[in-house]
Amino acid sequence: MSSEAARPINEYLKGIVGNLPEKPGIYQYLNEEGVIIYVGKAKNLKRRVYSYFSKEHQPGKTRVLVSKIADIRYIVVNSEEDALLLENNLIKKYKPRYNVLLKDDKTYPSICVQNEYFPRVFKTRKIIKNGSSYYGPYSHLPSMYAVLDLIKHLYPLRTCKLNLTPENIRAGKFNVCLEYHIKNCAGPCIGQQSHEEYLKNIDEIKEILKGNTQEISHLLKERMMALAAEMRFEEAQKIKEKYLLIENYRSKSEVVSSVLHNIDVFSIEEGENESAFINYLHITNGAINQAFTFEYKKKLNETKEELLALGIIEMRERYKSRSKEIIVPFHVDMELSDVVFTIPQRGDKKKLLELSLLNVKQYKADRLKQAEKLNPEQRSVRLMKEIQQELHLDNLPMQIECFDNSNIQGSDAVAACVVFKKAKPSKKDYRKYNIKTVIGPDDYASMKEVVRRRYQRAIEEQSPLPDLIITDGGKGQMEVVREVIEDELGLRIPIAGLAKDNRHRTSELLFGFPPQTIGIKQHSPLFRLLTQIQDEVHRFAISFHREKRSKRQIASALDNIKGVGEKTKTALLKEFKSVKRIQEAPLEEIAHVVGEAKAKIVKEGLLSLRNS
Repeated sequence: MSSEAARPINEYLKGIVGNLPEKPGIYQYLNEEGVIIYVGKAKNLKRRVYSYFSKEHQPGKTRVLVSKIADIRYIVVNSEEDALLLENNLIKKYKPRYNVLLKDDKTYPSICVQNEYFPRVFKTRKIIKNGSSYYGPYSHLPSMYAVLDLIKHLYPLRTCKLNLTPENIRAGKFNVCLEYHIKNCAGPCIGQQSHEEYLKNIDEIKEILKGNTQEISHLLKERMMALAAEMRFEEAQKIKEKYLLIENYRSKSEVVSSVLHNIDVFSIEEGENESAFINYLHITNGAINQAFTFEYKKKLNETKEELLALGIIEMRERYKSRSKEIIVPFHVDMELSDVVFTIPQRGDKKKLLELSLLNVKQYKADRLKQAEKLNPEQRSVRLMKEIQQELHLDNLPMQIECFDNSNIQGSDAVAACVVFKKAKPSKKDYRKYNIKTVIGPDDYASMKEVVRRRYQRAIEEQSPLPDLIITDGGKGQMEVVREVIEDELGLRIPIAGLAKDNRHRTSELLFGFPPQTIGIKQHSPLFRLLTQIQDEVHRFAISFHREKRSKRQIASALDNIKGVGEKTKTALLKEFKSVKRIQEAPLEEIAHVVGEAKAKIVKEGLLSLRNS
């Protein structure tokens, strides 16, 4: 065992570990200053703590943690569930350096039913422990506003902040406001609505906020039918309007069958930089009653299973969930009393899990966008890491070079090389090549020539070589590049190919010999980068080819006129920009540039060339 890992195993720690009970509980590691640096749970305290000191850990955070342990404390509990709860509370209390960090930096709003004689119902981001009831938080704000709007239309509630005590109301201290006159409030401030009637509405509102809309709907229907039986049709109509409102809300909020009631759903998605995201949904009568996504920062390379177990305890404690069933994406090694863990394969429960996964992936994408806005370099590094992972490269592709040829039936054959550094175009490093040794339209031979010229020169000048070469073509182009790079020059540079479909759009990435298609999700940031590289090299090659062809055409038109020298040609092109404009210009304008005699020669020469 290394000295670093072995150092903490002294007689004092050995004595503690040797005397630990074989019972469930939590353990705390302290450093030399007596600061708690780690809190863990265990089904068997002795076995779990002993595992830290009985083997050599790989270099990393766990090894550093073990090297800093100077003391161990523990608490024995009755069950694994108690250990989970206690661990969660102690981590939040002490925030130990080597424990997972819950990044809970976004405060979502909740709905508060205020603890008052005539309670108000309103949106808030502050949780005050004064006896009020809170429902939420709502990470999807339209859902919160929808339920508040429903409550507003179902029940006349006060919105004022007056101190409506029985004494103040009896003393006649208040006057009704506009809300009373537009029938949004029933006037409890002047005794127009009794305390009992108001609280009956509040009880029903709480049931709606808990997600029990089905019960309220049944209750309203029964009232409506009873009033109709008593021939009280006007009152029955008012109840019917409320009934239709709540049924409409239910139809929009219900995501699965209303048979699924009081269920928790959890999913997890790992991110970059040692992070993981967990989504929590609480289902009541087939509708999402609570939804929350949060981030954990790993400290000791925790597994997805360990992080999900922490997340389950955190969310159930925070929202006081007592659900008897928890839907999860994979097996979690934890036991909760009277709770069943389900890994659904089909049906409505599978639909709920997929919905949770959709939410956690969206949250991850949103956080990534936010981080990239604050640090643009992060996007480049992420894209390079993706390429490295997809192609199994030894090094991060900090410099990527891509080649393309351009010619029309072999004429004016050119090639181009574009360079991307840190996943961004480095235009100062772009290079154009005239094909010198190839006659006729031979793309493979042209590619060989250009690649040979570029990297022979790089070797001679000892300039940096790319981490990845990409050819704008398929397997054939890749092979000719490989022949030059490996067989002729003896270099070891990874080679990939970008193939296009029949619409000339980037369709697939090829890598390896023999080349294999690498699956890249279309419309992903990586696919867009590869498309950008391919489009950029094609644009650069085409523009160079057009430029060369244009110069040749201009040169041939003016050079074939006897009596027109280089000086005259340069002056005319500088003024008129093209041969076509010179042809269309009046004799006087041409004479103004090169004199009358020369102007006549140019005009007559261009006319004879056009007619020939």
